[in-house]
Amino acid sequence: MPVDPQVQQLLNMINQFPMPPFNTISPSDYRDMEKMMTLPFMANKTELHEVKDQVIPLKDRDLAIRIYRPTAAEGPRPALVFYHGGGWVVGSLDSHDEMCRRLAHESSCTVIAVDYRLAPEYKFPTAVWDAYDALVYLTEHAEEFQIDPMRIAVSGDSAGGNLATVACIIAKQRGGVPAIQYQLLYYPSVGNEKDTDSYRDNQKGYLLTADMMDWFRTHYFNTEEESQHVYAAPLLYEDLSGLPPAMIITAEYDPLRDGGAAYAKKLQEQGVAVEYMCYEGMIHGFMSMPQIDKATAGVLQGAEALKRIFNL
Repeated sequence: MPVDPQVQQLLNMINQFPMPPFNTISPSDYRDMEKMMTLPFMANKTELHEVKDQVIPLKDRDLAIRIYRPTAAEGPRPALVFYHGGGWVVGSLDSHDEMCRRLAHESSCTVIAVDYRLAPEYKFPTAVWDAYDALVYLTEHAEEFQIDPMRIAVSGDSAGGNLATVACIIAKQRGGVPAIQYQLLYYPSVGNEKDTDSYRDNQKGYLLTADMMDWFRTHYFNTEEESQHVYAAPLLYEDLSGLPPAMIITAEYDPLRDGGAAYAKKLQEQGVAVEYMCYEGMIHGFMSMPQIDKATAGVLQGAEALKRIFNL
């Protein structure tokens, strides 16, 4: 189907201010631009019982997190640990604040967003270990955060979806520690995206471009070989059996679409329960655009899956 009218309207606005060539843009410049683009989305926030910023002490570093509590209910609640997208170079707790608020509100889970360290200041695999170590810390200190360590799910979009599923792989390699019950992945980066029809068809004109993807990868990876590591490209991991059940949502006009579909298929072939769907007319990043109706639908679909998993 054609690009959704709401998305097209947004693209028309963005295209009025074309990006300069990526070889002239620094990560700090891009982050400044992102802050400006995020501001309009922060005007009408979904109200929750509590939204709280905190710092957690990990080995050799501290990480910021943001905790979203949907209700005042006492006792440990299921938790969704969330990793934002942004090519491992941009993105922040603020850029995905409304997405996390909506997920918490609709799922009745406590959502905890992790502010992992970004490239190029911290290259691969820093973000991977920030994501996994934060997850371990949260489960080991479950009582402090009023969450149930046996009812933990992970989620993320794009690069954050990569970190979420890689955290599941590391947990499997470490004997199921922590015990992750579900993975909710929105258009995840899973590796080998360039060798797909969706990359060839959508590499220009739909927000995420081929040039942008190359820029992210150049800043995140030290070498091309690193991009083929299973912690960068989980699609290449041979034995996905035993990973948590998953919901994978992709977008029709997204270079990453076919990679997400291939990952869903490989999980299913290796015995992992997967719900996969491609949102027609959508582009990469639509989930963090609350003015788009299908972003609301994607939140609701993910929230319903969490309710089923956690019997809420």
